[in-house]
Amino acid sequence: MIRLLLPVLCLALFAGSRLPAAEPTGEVPHQRLLFYTDDAGNEQPVRTKADWEIRRRQILQGMQEATGPLPSRDNLTSLDIEVLETVPGDGYERQTIRFTPEQGDRLTAYLYIPKGASADDPRPGIVALHPTHRIGKGVVDGQSERPNRAYGKELAERGYVVIAPDYISFGDSADYDFENDRYRTGTMKGIWNHMRCVDLLLERDDVMGEKIGTIGHSLGGHNAIFLGVFDQRVKAIVSSCGWTPFHDYYGGKIAGWTSDRYMPSLKTDYDLDPDRVPFDFYELVAALAPRPFFSNSPLYDSNFDYRGVEKAAPKARRVYELYDAANNLRVAYPNAQHDFPPAVRFESYEFLDAHLGHSPRNVDSAPGNSE
Repeated sequence: MIRLLLPVLCLALFAGSRLPAAEPTGEVPHQRLLFYTDDAGNEQPVRTKADWEIRRRQILQGMQEATGPLPSRDNLTSLDIEVLETVPGDGYERQTIRFTPEQGDRLTAYLYIPKGASADDPRPGIVALHPTHRIGKGVVDGQSERPNRAYGKELAERGYVVIAPDYISFGDSADYDFENDRYRTGTMKGIWNHMRCVDLLLERDDVMGEKIGTIGHSLGGHNAIFLGVFDQRVKAIVSSCGWTPFHDYYGGKIAGWTSDRYMPSLKTDYDLDPDRVPFDFYELVAALAPRPFFSNSPLYDSNFDYRGVEKAAPKARRVYELYDAANNLRVAYPNAQHDFPPAVRFESYEFLDAHLGHSPRNVDSAPGNSE
């Protein structure tokens, strides 16, 4: 059974664009979303969309204090796409491609192209981000032993143009050299690579450039959030088992976030103390507003405790209400473990369909039959 966090009707909207200031409640700063810090260092209430944009910029600044800065995207390197292999699928072809996300690096990805997609019949594009697994992108193609992870292939079957890259340290990027790149953290390198995947989709004439989404499970679930936060060209985000506030991640024991592929700074700079980390998922989810966000947060996920999601989602929803977009934030709490069960997975596809204006071209795959 899927338990949904239903939208809360806001009774105090001012002309649909203003909110009353939230009263101090003992919350820590990352939880107090409807305040920003002015140039004098004083707290000011968020009452308008313009106020929220100030707060949003401060959220991005806080995250970059921990991850290192997003490099300038001026003068981007040519993607220089190379097609290594083409394999036919059910209603699509899957290319294995290699391209240049930045000078000195080559990234391998699957690119799924639905039959009939063309400049005359363009489709929405999806960046499909894989969970933790040595085979990387192969997981979202259904090649792993884990069921319920083939969302790259399944969305291609629905008629989306899908790109599924390897995350650094997995798949064809297994030997990635963290020591000699230009990034402070693997998280920011991932954000950069995934933004370049958006660039690649936007260069294609068979992709509707204003209709780009992202989806991921676990590792891919928080990477989908990170991509959406930094790249507003992404118009809809699905995160499965991808987040909970830091205090709710294994009871505040955040060492799992500190490997090279993530954020070693949470240990070296912030001593594994969630109170000292300069950002949290309360803020990141709110920073997606007003864009549609679907979260799969199972009741028995041992990694990302749903109880933290239950605390954070209503606070983020207040930001969505500022944009009259409360229905764009949707959270499902299936009776499951760290998984993306068929019913909720296909519900997330319908969420993407609705918000990206897509009519599925092939919906013969039944949820219960998917691997």
